[in-house]
Amino acid sequence: MQSMNISLPDPLKKFVDDQIAEGRYSSVSEYMRELIRDDEKRKAEDRLEVLLLEGLSSEETELTREDWNIIRKEALARINKKKQS
Repeated sequence: MQSMNISLPDPLKKFVDDQIAEGRYSSVSEYMRELIRDDEKRKAEDRLEVLLLEGLSSEETELTREDWNIIRKEALARINKKKQS
């Protein structure tokens, strides 16, 4: 695991320390990891929304068996990845 140093203004440092003191997190590292994971999830959801909107505005075509196989494979991969998280 890599280390990273960050600088925070005093009010933000106090906020982080308060989160840990409240027992929500066991360390600053745990708090930062959760923030980063939440940001990753938010960005993935934003990307999905863009793709869905693109799909809604695209020309309709009939799906082939190969298309369904690809969709199924990608869905299963996402489900397995989510189970591992």
